[in-house]
Amino acid sequence: MWDLHRLRLLHELSLRGTVTEVARTLNYAPSSVSQQLAKLEDEVGVQLLQPDGRRLRLTPHGELVARHAVEVLDLQESVRSRLASADPVAETVRLATLETTGRALLPRALTRLRERAPHLRLEASVVPPETGLAELEARGFDLAVAEQYPGHSRSYRASLDREPLGTDLVRLAVAEGSAVRGMSDARDLAWVMEPEGTAARQWVVQQCRAAGFEPDIRFDSADLEIHIHLVRAGHAVSILPDLVWTGNRDGVRLIELPGPSHRELFTSVRLVSAAHPAIRQVRAALVDAFAVVAAGSW
Repeated sequence: MWDLHRLRLLHELSLRGTVTEVARTLNYAPSSVSQQLAKLEDEVGVQLLQPDGRRLRLTPHGELVARHAVEVLDLQESVRSRLASADPVAETVRLATLETTGRALLPRALTRLRERAPHLRLEASVVPPETGLAELEARGFDLAVAEQYPGHSRSYRASLDREPLGTDLVRLAVAEGSAVRGMSDARDLAWVMEPEGTAARQWVVQQCRAAGFEPDIRFDSADLEIHIHLVRAGHAVSILPDLVWTGNRDGVRLIELPGPSHRELFTSVRLVSAAHPAIRQVRAALVDAFAVVAAGSW
């Protein structure tokens, strides 16, 4: 019989490319991962890995077994979901959240879970949506919150579902005393944006180009609090979602953008675990939290 844990390691290697990265992700020693993969080769009876310089790569047989491993892991997760529907049990749900939803929604969602599902332990990490969705598919998380912007839909992943959470208005943020009244007035100003490669940055750059200029991006940060401080001090302008303003908005003026200017927030889980009671409870808590925050008209 093939060991399920070792199949998981082979699957991780097919996703991450190196034994070192598998070990880092799963918090194992690289030597332990290598030993377990060698034992899996003995169990299967064919060569699964071959040297490629200083790395190991999957043989054709290894790729076949890795695909089989996904099916086995999915089946195990599906069965666990069915078993969990019988009685509440103490368990952990791992959430990948955006910075803004972590700040605005997570505390309220945790309060609801404490009231309705005290047996659940929710662990959350703030990561970019690109990372969250990739790690969700790789089983690094159980649930992810992600975003997409008008005209920039995220690609669908066959193993993941998607449920809407709500829409969040996005506006131009300038210092309170700024003379800027619209996008075209910001053509000669310094900009702060999220890091290159993110959907948020791509969308903001497109808004600048639609207004007839290429933005002078002097600062970039995934930490939106840095955006706020730079804007408030008059050193930059930024386009930010309204969820970021659930705290102090003093010293900042917000300007409506032309055309569709909201991001869509959604939650995503692996299809095989969508019916799991714990997943449904966390999703419901996030939806409730969003409704409360939206009603507060930030």
